[in-house]
Parts: sequence; C-alpha cells; structure tokens
Amino acid sequence: MATGPFFEGDRDRFFRPLNISRRELVVVCLRTLFERLHGPAADYSHNLNRDALKELLLPVVREHQDTLAPDAEQDELNSPDATEPTQLTSAVMRLLLVDGWLEQFADRNGLVTAFRFSRAGKLFAEALWSLDRPSRSRQRNMRGCRNALEAALGERGDAHDLVDAYEYAEKVIEDLTDGIDYFQELVRHLMQNASVHTQWSEFVEFLERFERDYSKQLTADNATLNRQSIRQKLEKLRLVPENKFKRVDAQLHDIAQWAVKEHNGRSVYDWLLGRIEDIVDAACESKQPGFLKAMETYLKRVHGLALQSMMLRAGQSRHAYLAAVQLVAESTAEAQDSLLLKIGERLAAAEVRLLDPSSFKLRSATQRRKAVTVSIQPRPSREERLLGAMSRAEAEAFSLPNEELAEKLRGQLRLFRHPIRLSAVTVSSARDVIGALQSVEAVRNSRGKDLVARKLPSRIDNDFYSSDDYEIDFKK
Repeated sequence: MATGPFFEGDRDRFFRPLNISRRELVVVCLRTLFERLHGPAADYSHNLNRDALKELLLPVVREHQDTLAPDAEQDELNSPDATEPTQLTSAVMRLLLVDGWLEQFADRNGLVTAFRFSRAGKLFAEALWSLDRPSRSRQRNMRGCRNALEAALGERGDAHDLVDAYEYAEKVIEDLTDGIDYFQELVRHLMQNASVHTQWSEFVEFLERFERDYSKQLTADNATLNRQSIRQKLEKLRLVPENKFKRVDAQLHDIAQWAVKEHNGRSVYDWLLGRIEDIVDAACESKQPGFLKAMETYLKRVHGLALQSMMLRAGQSRHAYLAAVQLVAESTAEAQDSLLLKIGERLAAAEVRLLDPSSFKLRSATQRRKAVTVSIQPRPSREERLLGAMSRAEAEAFSLPNEELAEKLRGQLRLFRHPIRLSAVTVSSARDVIGALQSVEAVRNSRGKDLVARKLPSRIDNDFYSSDDYEIDFKK
C-alpha cells in the first residue's frame, strides 16, 4: 500500500522537541499527557481544554525545569522569555502544537477549543510512556492462542477467533524477542560497569520481573508445553465441514484484508492456519532457546562478577599481614614499638596451631608405583562381543531415520505424481509397518520442509495397526 511522506505539513519538524535544550522535560510532559488522555486512569468524560492542559503540565515543568541538555543551544525553551514555570509551560504547549504532537478540535459540549494527541503523536507518546511503565502482562499469549483456536472449533466459532489466534501467536514471538533484548542489554551494562554494587539494583529488578512475567512464560505459557495442543487443534480446524470452511473463509476476506493480500494457496483459511503453525514452531525451535540462552548468559556474568568481588575481598584480607610487615619495616624504632603493640592487641584473640611433624610420612617406592599404575581394561571375550553385536542389531532393526523416510516419500510422489494415502501403502514386512507408522512424523520433521501431511476423516484398520489415515503431498 502506497503511503505519503511522513515529514510533511504539521509533521515537518516532528522530532525537534526531542532534540532541544529541555528535551527531558518534553518527554516527561508527553508521558503525563498520555497517562491523562489514554492511560488506565484516563478521564474520558471531559476533554482537555487550554486551562486544564496548563494545569496538568505546570507541576511537571516546575519539577524538571532545571534539567538542561549538555551544550544546549538557544531555543524557545531556554530563552530569557521562558524562565518562569508558567511561561515555560506555555512554551511547551506551543512547541508540541506547532510540531505536530498535539492538535486542536472543537469541544461542542463545552463550546471551547480542546486538545488531543495527533495520530502520530499518540503512537510515539505511547512508546515513551511504555518504556518506564512496569509490565502488567500476564504472559498468556501462548494460552490465548490455544484458547482462540478452541473457540474457533466451537459451533459459534468464526473468523474473528482465527485472527485472534494469529495475533496471540505473533505476541508470543514479541514476548520472547523482548526478553532476549532485555537480557542482552543487561549484559552490555554489566560489561560496561563491571561492579556488583552498581549492578545489584538491576539484578533485583530482574528477580522481580522474573517472578512477575518470566516464571509464567516458562511454565504455564511455555511454548513447548502448549505446542502439541495447538497442533492438534490446527489439524481439527483443517478437517472442519465444507460449509463452515466456506463461511469462515468468506469472513476472513471481509475482516482480514492484509491476509487476503499476503496469502498464497487455495484459501486464506488454510494460509492462516499454516502461518499460526509456523510461528509457534519458530517460537519453540529458535526464540525460546535463544531466550533461555540469553538469561543463562546474564546469570553467568553476574555469578562470575560476584565471585570475582569475593575473591578480591578475600585477597585484601590475606595481604593485610604483608602490608603490616612492610609498614613495620619502613617505620622508625619508636614507631615500630607502637605499631607492634597495636597489632599485638588486635591479634591477642587469635589462636595459632601447628601440625605435628611426625604426621608427615614419605611414601615408599611400592606405594608410589601403585599410585601411578593405570589399570588395563580387560579384553572382551568372543561371546561378549557377539552378544553386544546382537544387541546393537536388535536395536537398529526397527529404527528408521526420518530423513530416509522423507526422501523415500519424495521419490514416490515424483513417480506417481499425485498425493499418497497411508491406507494405500503396502505393508509386507515389519520395516514397512514401522515406516507407515513413522511417515507423518518424518514429514513434519523433514529438513526440506517441502512436505505436508493432512489428516483425513477415514481410518486405517489392518492386521498390524489401527490409526487415522493421512494424505501426504508436496507443499503448494
């Protein structure tokens, strides 16, 4: 979709308020405004007129008016006309209005001019507001995806449930990526300021955040724990009746235009289910291991820093005796007597014990030879080697590599040029039976990711096993 330039009209100098002398003051004012207009305690019954806006920002300006950027140049916020808090408040209001953060509109109820965020101003102010706001998320995105798919399977399930599941799945990736970035930032701070004292507050903040968010993300909302349940629900959704499939697909064309433009394949419905499965797989296979690795790296760095600090303190206490000896050696005779007297008073409570020399005994030659002798591993007999070979053969007789099965299926698909049903596969040996049972797993775990297995409503019942029937084909 074509979009116009961002920096035009009122947004010509949009980011200028964030790069002037009192930019910290501007950021705090934007956070306060967003809290008042769109925060949890926002008052939607009354619009913000000029007097109310000035009354809201005046305490903030008084608190932060002395915060100036280093090497600040002359501008409207540090000019001689903006020294008093009232004047500075008016200057901030005028600056945000001129540069496109705020806009005026007519309040018909109060018959006055009111103020609100522009669309771009609201989006960027929300980002500034969210940076220092503690997270209140319950980390339920993985469970939210699972529950939305469960709702889509119900009698009243519709396209909105599938779109919700897709958005929840995207949020899972965002949660894990945010956690990885958070730990990488902590490691950077730790390496820049290698001190336990300066990093202790960040470690305490990590413990609080772990208790609040990450503990749930690694237990109830764990991607791996919910992956199988989501896969099962996606398989059921692929087998819904034809009338429900057409109804939901038509609804998706109405409410999800972005999916209509991005999808490929026979329907938006199938494409959306495939995207949800791909996102959940990516969360389990790459993002969650990366999240755990980043957390482990940070904890190792903190642990190493704490050990280093303890060793330095212990070393200082051990070297105190050497420092005392050196100080006595460099002092005069009178100063030595006084210093030794003070040291003696401090050491009076110390207890010195010596080892008995008779307890030290040299090893004899025979004992030394026994200590360095390496025992030779006994050679297995012919019967033992034969028994080990038979055990390995029995273990490998019914072990088929997934990639070998996937390659065999690819060859059959190219030869027959139509999908393969498991019920049509001939089973004339034990390896054929195991291969048929393992085919769906081989398709889903193949490296090429070019095969797909679709569950069919029919079942397989033969002399060897009974299970659901599947159709295997190349991905379109």
